[in-house]
Amino acid sequence: QVQLVESGGGLVQAGDSLSLSCAASGRPLSNYAMAWFRQAPGKEREFVARISRSGSSTYGADSVKGRFTISRDNAKNTVYLQMNSLKPEDTAVYYCAAETRYGLGRTVQGYDHWGQGTQVTVSS
Repeated sequence: QVQLVESGGGLVQAGDSLSLSCAASGRPLSNYAMAWFRQAPGKEREFVARISRSGSSTYGADSVKGRFTISRDNAKNTVYLQMNSLKPEDTAVYYCAAETRYGLGRTVQGYDHWGQGTQVTVSS
């Protein structure tokens, strides 16, 4: 199976930018559509953005449209999440995931392989 490791989280101020990376091993990342999810304390894990296998198609949650961009470099087995104009409500643990069930790309049920998460904290 594919193993995923997120990195790049940290503490930033509102309005700042942050870039997250998700490095894959075990299987080629190109085998999977990929997504970012996030989970804040006391809340369910929620969808952030998804990217197709080739990177030609992306979509994101309404809450991050215009601010977050998902991208990938299959040659480097890495998926990225560029986050701009960060808000305190973006504070969460961010996870990357490999899609395994077609048609469920916006839901946690669509993914079987998850990273350990990386903490993003946005202060006021």
